[in-house]
Amino acid sequence: MFSARARGGVIVPEDGVTLPEGTIVTVIADFEAGAFETAPEEERELLDAVAGVERGEVITAAGLLERLRR
Repeated sequence: MFSARARGGVIVPEDGVTLPEGTIVTVIADFEAGAFETAPEEERELLDAVAGVERGEVITAAGLLERLRR
């Protein structure tokens, strides 16, 4: 997990985090001002991803990078 900010409509990782071109990421926005809406399929995918994290189904950044190199 890493922090990022939206700049010019693009998600820009902070703290020197770099990802290989084409990396697929899941973004959970921290909106202090309100909620956001998704399509039903996207909501299911998000809830499934959150449930996986809650079950401990996570990998380290190093593990992710290793997996992407294969």
